[in-house]
Amino acid sequence: MHLQGVLLHVAGLWLLSVLDATGKWLVMGGVSVLMVAWFRYVVHVALMAAIVVPQRGLSIWRTHSLAWQMVRGTCMIATTVLFFSVLGRLPLAEGTAMNFMAPLFLMAMAPWLLGEPHRLHRWVGVLGGFVGMLIVVRPGAELDPIGIALGLLTALVFAFFQMATRRVGRDDPLTTNFYGGVFGALALTLALPWFWSVDGLSTAQWLLLASTGVTGFLGHWLQITAYSRTPATLLAPFSYLQILAATTLGWLLFNQLPGRTTALGIGLICVSGLGVVLVEVLRHKPLTPASTPSEETGANKKANG
Repeated sequence: MHLQGVLLHVAGLWLLSVLDATGKWLVMGGVSVLMVAWFRYVVHVALMAAIVVPQRGLSIWRTHSLAWQMVRGTCMIATTVLFFSVLGRLPLAEGTAMNFMAPLFLMAMAPWLLGEPHRLHRWVGVLGGFVGMLIVVRPGAELDPIGIALGLLTALVFAFFQMATRRVGRDDPLTTNFYGGVFGALALTLALPWFWSVDGLSTAQWLLLASTGVTGFLGHWLQITAYSRTPATLLAPFSYLQILAATTLGWLLFNQLPGRTTALGIGLICVSGLGVVLVEVLRHKPLTPASTPSEETGANKKANG
């Protein structure tokens, strides 16, 4: 059963990386970031309304904290728009790696925002991840400075998203997923008159826009299913395989591969986060969002979610 959960988790991560790659392709092709995000949320909500809502009925709306669901939804849509903007400026692997700074940011803020105790291994993880990030964005890496700034901002907002996700932890995961999708769809629909433009869109671009909602829905559904069948402590280390997915897709679709020094920085970010996860497991304590690589994600998620 645990092997099945791990496979579902990894499959979900790959689908979310496909979502990220699709968003990058569309944005680089001149499609508005907000249009990509709008399609991602609207199609996602439509699929949930067709598949999940008939099974759950009105119970899908039942929440213990509507206010925190709204905060989470705000962070979710901000993370999505920011991350698609990042991917329009940075290679897929580097952009994804910077997003993995989010749990490290949350670890640093947890003692003050969540009232959690200071722990040495978490601070070592934060320091290691920060050094890894500096290696990735070092002078000479030829990365877009605006993309780097947006990447750091994305990770910070995603850290707050993870905190809000913890606050709605008593709700059904499908309810939380539904609220996030509905909030994103409504917010972007209200802004639709300011960014809607279909002039010159090819058939392939229309299909890719629609696919963002499908890959987002399936990716999150696989993640939810995996966490319902397998302990989070077992799944957490496998979340870092999303870096491998992003690197592979970046190479296949955009002919972008990290150099050796950049790969070292990405590896240090992964090792820092993974080390914290493993120490938490060895301490026989359940992982908190402050030490969990992704509540939903990758992305996105991711961002990408």
